[in-house]
Amino acid sequence: MSLEMRVPAVGESITEVTVASWAKSDGDRVKMDEVICELESDKATFEVTAEAAGILHISAQEGDSLEIGAVLCEIEEVEGIDSSSGRTFAEPEVEATAPAGEARSTGEIMEVKVPTVGESITEVTISNWSKQEGDFVELDEVIAEIESDKATFDLTAEAQGKLQIIAQEGATLEIGALICKIEVMEGGSTSTAPASPLPEVAAASQNKTYATGHASPAAKKILDEKDISTGEVSGTGKDGRITKENATNAQKLQPQMAKSSEKPTVPQYTAPKIKAGISREQNREKMSSLRKTVSRRLVSVKNETAMLTTFNEVNMKPIIDLRKRYKEQFKEKYDVGLGFMSFFTKACTTALQEWPAVNGQIDGEEIVYSDYCDVSIAVSTPKGLVVPVIRNAESLSFEQVEKEVLRLATKARDGKLSIEEMQGGTFTITNGGVFGSMMSTPIINAPQSAILGMHNIVERAVVENGEIVISPMMYVALSYDHRIIDGRESVSFLVRVKQLLEDPTRLLLGV
Repeated sequence: MSLEMRVPAVGESITEVTVASWAKSDGDRVKMDEVICELESDKATFEVTAEAAGILHISAQEGDSLEIGAVLCEIEEVEGIDSSSGRTFAEPEVEATAPAGEARSTGEIMEVKVPTVGESITEVTISNWSKQEGDFVELDEVIAEIESDKATFDLTAEAQGKLQIIAQEGATLEIGALICKIEVMEGGSTSTAPASPLPEVAAASQNKTYATGHASPAAKKILDEKDISTGEVSGTGKDGRITKENATNAQKLQPQMAKSSEKPTVPQYTAPKIKAGISREQNREKMSSLRKTVSRRLVSVKNETAMLTTFNEVNMKPIIDLRKRYKEQFKEKYDVGLGFMSFFTKACTTALQEWPAVNGQIDGEEIVYSDYCDVSIAVSTPKGLVVPVIRNAESLSFEQVEKEVLRLATKARDGKLSIEEMQGGTFTITNGGVFGSMMSTPIINAPQSAILGMHNIVERAVVENGEIVISPMMYVALSYDHRIIDGRESVSFLVRVKQLLEDPTRLLLGV
């Protein structure tokens, strides 16, 4: 009997994945829950595991883009193949009989599917499996690590039993897609060590696991930053996995190799060769799934919203003077610095309550108005831009806003944001000024209806009370969806933010 394996659902709004690589070849025998291929989406990479033991028949080749639910491969279930070892019973193997009292199968198969991990997230990628195909898992035990384009989280077992991996490391799945199965069992663990295993057998099994030479997500990130391939690093983790420590200590070998391969210096008495100093070579690289999806979504926002941008400028001198006067006392009392984000957040929440359409969202043919202000803040991380959310920002003090910004930014850069911290924002603030941006038109963070862009502060000549003075000025931009926000509302909102920032006392008095 042949079992069809299809691309599982990996996340909300994710409709297709790409086959990154196959860990097995066509015709190979595979164990149940053994990693057989790696899939990637625009947000993450995850592994697909075999749903049964048998002979693998590959339907999709490496590089193919498949829709969710498309046939990935078939597994021909063959009698005589042990699902935990992948070998036939006739093959010579060290006997591993389970002792009396081990777990007993109930006959029930529990399907574990990709959970809903956040608003607007339609797919996730399997970063790595903590368990191997056929391992015994306990209820609520962490069995895999899954990551989206915004956060990384643990997947836990929903029952006790034997694990059957469906999606391999690197595989990209939509939300609700089948990620693994658990053969529900009663009693103790079924993981029993082979009787008197030979050292050669143990060593061989360690060298042939999927983890060998495979970098953990943290290690892969460090290696990518150093431009070092996994083949240049020896792993000291379990079964040879490359750990974060291995990646931190790794040194790129290419410079030494290039140095050793240099040709001898041409003698001085030889006429020098004239070489062209300008290169016209071209390098082509396949666009990643992440970049392709980002491209589609940016175009989608531009096409599906009536997005406009209005600009204004803010004299930052009052805020700068206020910070200089009280920043030391603020730091000493609250143990956090007084930055610009707390002023902008408080100003925006005040203006949002006065102009609720800017805080609203379109849902089908209805407009949803929120009484609260959940402000998303854009944070740049090594993986890209993420937008954690400050809940009920309108009710927080300056000190609470600064601490929340610091907490979320730190977790974002460490890749430790939870899904709950990434979803549900009603308005977004992004600060391109930290990178030197003078003016830009930020793109709306759907399904929100508006986003405020901050820019760099530049001293410019301005007229105040009929005199030309030099003041620290900042351009601010509000991009908004004209379907829900009219010009009057957008301009009035931005003018109100300007008033509050140029006279911070208004924020304290509520006027």
